[in-house]
Amino acid sequence: MSRPSEPKPAKPVMSVMSGDRARIVSALEALSQRFGRIDFLSEFLPFDFTDYYEKEFGKGLERRIASFEKLVPPDTLADIKKATNGLEEAGAAGGNRRVNIDPGLLSEFNFVLATGKGYAHRVFLRDGIWADLTLIYRGGDFLPLEWTYPDYAGESIRNILKKIRLKYMYQLKPVKS
Repeated sequence: MSRPSEPKPAKPVMSVMSGDRARIVSALEALSQRFGRIDFLSEFLPFDFTDYYEKEFGKGLERRIASFEKLVPPDTLADIKKATNGLEEAGAAGGNRRVNIDPGLLSEFNFVLATGKGYAHRVFLRDGIWADLTLIYRGGDFLPLEWTYPDYAGESIRNILKKIRLKYMYQLKPVKS
């Protein structure tokens, strides 16, 4: 019989995408006000894996990946997604978002994104939010699954997540006195 136990806290990680670098910077500032200090921030990365967002955002999209110092309980993923949806909506104009924020939680075992779209491999959390197991961590690497989005399956983002995981694992170590 398994015995229920409390999970370790997880590390919030977010992708912020737009065709306007200033909007990305502004969104990151708003995220920092809401979720605390950013402890990792990637360079601007081209978003060229799909044209899915071009109708809404136009061409020439870029993104930055950020992680936040404050660890959170894993069951807060739906709250995080609702908060980022609110930030997206607050900056929308003419029915279109100006920035896309993909929130996720990184643990020692995996990386899980939050989404408002259900599918066979997604687990419903609450309030219209699903958890999407995006990558698993095994053998020193984040490994994609058959449904992993191509950008998250790519080496660039996986390497970023490995750096963030190193920070996270250090944060989990007890402080010795």
